[in-house]
Amino acid sequence: MSATAFTADLRDIKFVLFEQLDIDQQLAKFDKFKDFDKDTYEAMMEEAYKLASEVVAPLNAVGDHVGCTLDGEGNVTTPPGYKQAWDTLAEGGWMTLGAPAEFGGMGLPHVIDAMINELFAGASMAFTMYPGLTKAAANLLTEHCPAWARDIVIPRMYSGEWGGTMCLTEAGAGTSVGDNRAKATPAGEDGLYLLEGEKVFISSGDHDLAENIIHLVLARTPGAPAGTKGISIFLVPKFLFDADGNLGERNGAKVEKIEEKMGIHGSATCVISLGADRPCKGWLIGNENEGMKIMFLMMNEARIGVGIQGLATAAAAFQNAKAYAADRVQGTAVADFANPEAKPVTINQHPNVRRMLMTQKVLVETMRSLVYTVGLAHDVAQATEDPATRASLLKKVELLTPIVKAHCSEMGYLSCTLAVQTYGGYGYIKEYPVEQLLRDNKITSIYEGTNGIQAMDLLGRKMRMEGGGVFMAWLQDCGAEIERCKAIPSLADAAAALEKAHGHLGATAMHLGGLGMQGKLETAMLYASPFLEMYGTVVLGRHSLEQARIAQAALDAGATGDDARFYRGKILNATFYASNLLPKAISLGKTIQTSDESCLDEILFA
Repeated sequence: MSATAFTADLRDIKFVLFEQLDIDQQLAKFDKFKDFDKDTYEAMMEEAYKLASEVVAPLNAVGDHVGCTLDGEGNVTTPPGYKQAWDTLAEGGWMTLGAPAEFGGMGLPHVIDAMINELFAGASMAFTMYPGLTKAAANLLTEHCPAWARDIVIPRMYSGEWGGTMCLTEAGAGTSVGDNRAKATPAGEDGLYLLEGEKVFISSGDHDLAENIIHLVLARTPGAPAGTKGISIFLVPKFLFDADGNLGERNGAKVEKIEEKMGIHGSATCVISLGADRPCKGWLIGNENEGMKIMFLMMNEARIGVGIQGLATAAAAFQNAKAYAADRVQGTAVADFANPEAKPVTINQHPNVRRMLMTQKVLVETMRSLVYTVGLAHDVAQATEDPATRASLLKKVELLTPIVKAHCSEMGYLSCTLAVQTYGGYGYIKEYPVEQLLRDNKITSIYEGTNGIQAMDLLGRKMRMEGGGVFMAWLQDCGAEIERCKAIPSLADAAAALEKAHGHLGATAMHLGGLGMQGKLETAMLYASPFLEMYGTVVLGRHSLEQARIAQAALDAGATGDDARFYRGKILNATFYASNLLPKAISLGKTIQTSDESCLDEILFA
């Protein structure tokens, strides 16, 4: 295996899609997806893997080494090969797969889009951010684009002719978007404003992949209320355009700097000035002061996308580590330590390496299960005609979004760390790809709302939905899975371990709720991140158990050969997770329930 080869576990992807989630049967019930079948989904997977391997993956190292450059006019040049890859994806219709038919799309299910994003992001996370942000911006505009621009802007974004970004962050404000200072002054024409200010950390802020870029910019109008309630959102093109989409003069949104980052060097992370050297025209999206409500549509999609990035980089790192460990010969087997004549073995024979590989395997496969399950829930919610089902599923997606974003990014980083450790010294040098995957992955715990913010959102908002009813419904669903598995001898011990963690999770949630009712909000929020980790640990444990149940049924039905080995691996996953990873949920719960406030003492960090 070459040092930079990209591979993916298509067998496991198929298992989640077609054996665990049964997506072809689940989605075929709805008119929205009636034209798709298993053959279509498998063909999409195979072609996406081919593109990821042959077109996207070769960009990964060059993007990291070369990075992006900026000229004096505020124009960014992407690394060699990026433009050709963008054009290949655009010409193949890969940016329009999930788009509505009215804009030339296929209306592909979210769960399949998640699978494709996993493959592309695993091949090159930095490159995939450009089409990913464009699609997310276009998706927002399908709901809220000003009527005059709808048929001009949206089709060009989905086709890849134009790009897209979201411009939230400002220096000194960071995640606290309500502290933004950018101004938007009415220009005397209906819906037109002049923007002033500066945005920082803008991914895909400029590039040479598309002829125009549509920035979605948050700013304040005169007299707007303080905080997030006074934020509006504007459509700000790089180049102005006429009613036919023909490009005109440059608008006043100019890149002043490309940030030098730890990773994702091929992604242009930009500082953008608004109105500094020429007027910056922006058109109001929706109504004034609705910016955060509208932007959250894109932010929630982006947060799930970040979870997919965490999964994707972890999966790529694991595939590399597994292949390396199977080839690297070093040391003798433990049983032969005292034998001077013993031959060296591949490092995947050493117990500690096997533990690291197994941890990566279990985390990757359970994260994949979680991400695809959330994608399917979103699909069914969109397609069903039953309002109660739709509302229930959308609430479930809301509850799990912070888990997908934060826990998958944290566990993805852990998996990448273990991949580097598996390589040993070679993992720390650029000859092999895992050190880049580790660096690229780290941003996933920071952007689109830091993981601390995700934890506060989970504890302060999502856990309180319907008076805690949404969380209770999840607990009941998890409990039902535990009951199914307790009756299966091979899974009884793992089910008992999950039952214990499940009960401890519920008790810990009640403890934190009690702190809130006592007015001890600061103490409750002190433990928001540990609680999210606890909840995420139980969530992935539930997915390991569900997969093992399905695998045991396949073995009972007579699976043989490679299939039998695959299914046996799923049962071992559940056993390993229950013994090695799930106990952390118990320890976190005990920590949280101490309500220790020592780090809040005023004598510290003055």
